[in-house]
Formats: sequence, structure tokens, C-alpha cells
Amino acid sequence: MSILIKQWIGYSLSVIGAGIILSVILKVGINYYADRNAPYRYPFVTAPSGKAIAELQNEISFLRQRIKLAPNDGLDRANLSQAYLKMAKATGNAQWYLLAEQSAQRSLSNLAFNNSSAILALARVSEAKHDFSASIRLADRVLKENQQNGDALSILVSSNLATGKLNQAALYADRLVAKISSLNTLSLRALVKTSQGKDLEAIRDFQAAIALEEAGETGSSVKVRTQLGRLYFQRGELNQAKQLYDRALAILPRYSFALISLAELETRQGNYQAAEDYYAQVFISAAYPETFDHLAWYGRAQVKELQGDRSAAMAYWQKAQELLIRHSSLNEFGHRREAAKLLLSMDTDLSQALKLMEAELEIRRDAETLDTYAWALTRMQRWREAETILEEAFSLGTRNATMFYRAGKVAEALGNQNKAIAYFQKAQATDPTFNIQAQRTSGIVPFKE
Repeated sequence: MSILIKQWIGYSLSVIGAGIILSVILKVGINYYADRNAPYRYPFVTAPSGKAIAELQNEISFLRQRIKLAPNDGLDRANLSQAYLKMAKATGNAQWYLLAEQSAQRSLSNLAFNNSSAILALARVSEAKHDFSASIRLADRVLKENQQNGDALSILVSSNLATGKLNQAALYADRLVAKISSLNTLSLRALVKTSQGKDLEAIRDFQAAIALEEAGETGSSVKVRTQLGRLYFQRGELNQAKQLYDRALAILPRYSFALISLAELETRQGNYQAAEDYYAQVFISAAYPETFDHLAWYGRAQVKELQGDRSAAMAYWQKAQELLIRHSSLNEFGHRREAAKLLLSMDTDLSQALKLMEAELEIRRDAETLDTYAWALTRMQRWREAETILEEAFSLGTRNATMFYRAGKVAEALGNQNKAIAYFQKAQATDPTFNIQAQRTSGIVPFKE
């Protein structure tokens, strides 16, 4: 039985009693017990691949035609901006965000009052650009008019989460779930719980989210399963993680997030050909690269490095770099952290990686961003600064084996061996499978060390 499931049951028994836990298990539907080989089974018939995008294209065409007939209308333009946002999410193409922004601005020009839909569209675009202060300000503007607006609450959760304001994110997440418990609201709160290091509560929310999924939520259904799988992966529960990734791909076979996650898992286990096969499935069209394409090239580069083929690895890293630039400018859609990771992995232009992360910290201070900055500082041998940044990351409550191990290496460099050992032990307790392979792919030790 999974360690995390045992912990969850123990936690639940201590909090709500044996009688209630039985009903919760039945309600949440932990399919693990019914069928160990098929956890979190999707109970609906999946739509044909590409149907959702085709439907969005039809919706966009319909709204454009309506706007031609009434160019001064504000509501149709607001609806069009929301459709563009859905297309951006479905395709990973940043150009749709720009169209959403233009449509929302024109909508507000035509209809300045009682137009929360357009304001929220601008908030989502700001969030995509990592302009979190703007997304929070715009969402707050809507919330002042309607305290129960779910979209505004959702933006406030995710934007505060990104800026490291976890207490604020948690408060908004609780308000959101209190308003409506659904696949999306519960899974969003689960991400907050994960960032706070509250694994058991996060798992409970993820499970409850899946139990409440409805037909037509395919995209969200596969995303939530993959997110839960990644939590298990980060805790060394590799079999549980793989089962969830496989279940996501059974619902949506070309789902890039799950493919990337499976490839990372296979890399961790040294199954390089399997990892390559999963990465290869991410690429759909060279003409229209997805958000995950650069991650696939990055992952393939790591595989080649682990196999000792530095030349092929550098070629793949270059591909990833080209795609990052191609997606959009670094400053426009917030790819600074990804670009910095790429430079740090390549072990080239470290000063540029540091500059990118210094700029990123001005707008985003979640644990991953802080850890990436600490990574850059360690490469420049600025150990004291790295120690301070990692302590800030730990203060958020986030439990991450990479962060703990990096802190251990920093403590070693500063001559504090006891502190280093304590951090190494925390890394192993967080993820018992965090071996030298994991340390290399996390950028903690060189590939050839």
C-alpha cells in the first residue's frame, strides 16, 4: 500500500473518525483499492482528439461574425476574448493571449461598466505574462463588485501562489471551494496545499476533485491526474505516479504534460529509450510548437548527457533555446526561469542565467523560482546568498528533495557538515528515490561527477 495513502488514512482517522472515513473513501472513490492496476479510472466516454479545438474554432468564427454585424458591441468582444483564452490554453500558442488582450481592451472601450468578463480576460493575460501585480489588481476590481465571482477568486489563488504569498492563496482557495466544490476548485486548492508542504490535505483535495469530475471536463481531468502523479513522484512513490500518468494518457493519449512527466520518470529509472519515446510524442507540428515542446527538447538533452553524448545534448539544448525564443520574447510571457534553467544545465553563460533570475524574482517568489535562483548563485559560488534564498524558500513550507539536497551542498561549501547532513537526510525522507540520477537531472551535481 502506498506510503502516502497510509498517511492519509491515519490522518483522516485521527481527525474525523473511522465511521466518517469509510463514507469519505466511498465518496472520493479511491479506486486503488478496487483495482490496483487502474487507479482513478475516468468514468466517461472521451471526445475524439481535436474535437475541443474544432469547437473553439467554430465558437470564435461565430463570435467574429456577430461582431462584424455589431462592431460597437462590448459583450460579444468580451466573449471572444474568453474564447481566445481557451484556445491559448488548448494549443499552448501565446499568440492567442495577444488576441484575447486586444479583444478585451476593445470590449472595455465599447462597454466600460458591468463588464467583468473583459476585465478577467485581461487578468488572465497578465497572469500568462507573469505580471502578477496586474492580475491581482484586476481580479480584486471584479471581486469588489461581486464577492462570489469564482473566476476572480481563482486568479487570486494562482497569482498569490506564484508570488509566494501562500497564506493569501490559501484564504482565497478556501473561499473558492466554499462557493463551489468542483474538479477545478479542489485541484487548485490542492496545489496550494502542496506548496505549503501539506501533502495529506493536498491528496485529499485531489481525490475529492477527481470524484466530482463531470463529462466534458477532459482537459481538467487529465491535468489533475498528472498533478497528483507528480506529487507522488516528488515523494518517491514512482509506481503510483506512473499509474496516474498512464491513466491520464488513457483519457487523452497525446497529453503533453503527462508525456513529459512519464519521460522524466523513465529517465529517473534509467530507461532512456522509453524516455525518448515519450518525449518524441510531444512534438505535433514544427510549424506550431506547443508550450511543452521546449521541455521535451530539454529532457532529451538530459537523456543524452546521462548517456555520455555531450554533442547530441548540446544540439537538443539549442533546440530548446530556439523554441523558448520562438514562443515569445522572454519579457513578454515570462520564460525567464525556463531560460535560466537551460543555461544552468548547459553550464554556459552563467552570468546571464543569474540576471534572468534576478529579474524573475522581482515578480515571482514561489519556491521553484527561489530554488532556481539559488542554483544560479551556487554556480557563481555565492554560497551565503544561496543559503539565504533557500531559507526563504523553506519558510513557505514547501517540501522538495531537490531544494533540501541543494541546501545540503551549500552547507557543505560553507563548512557546516552537521547542517549539510541534516539537509541530506531531509531530502531522502522527502523522496527516498532521490539518488545520484535525480541529483544530476535536478542540476545539483554535474552529469559527469
